[in-house]
Amino acid sequence: MRSLKNRIQLIGRLGKDPEFRLLDSGKHVVNFSMATSDSYKNAAGEKTIETQWHQIVAWGGLAEIADKYLRKGSEVAVQGKLIHRSYEGPDGKKRYVTEVIADEILLLGKAGNQETKPAQAG
Repeated sequence: MRSLKNRIQLIGRLGKDPEFRLLDSGKHVVNFSMATSDSYKNAAGEKTIETQWHQIVAWGGLAEIADKYLRKGSEVAVQGKLIHRSYEGPDGKKRYVTEVIADEILLLGKAGNQETKPAQAG
């Protein structure tokens, strides 16, 4: 049960192409936004769709795979851990960020001519 303390699983679609970077340290990192949607009937009986946006970060080989295969609109399942962090912006103000650090990404659908590929952090 220890591994269940901070686990998150999401299924959704990318809001934009992944942003891949090679850091000065030699590490690879990719960031992308992902939308998940739920639907329900409101008090008037009308179907309502609620969309949540999530910021995803992947490192190393998983970042390279995400950069190669993911594109805006790709449907993916992401598993990882939820983190909250803060940093100082260029204006000197403190900013707060919530992100999912991915350790597994599964491509659920095809984007263009790409084949569906599972990916894991390694």
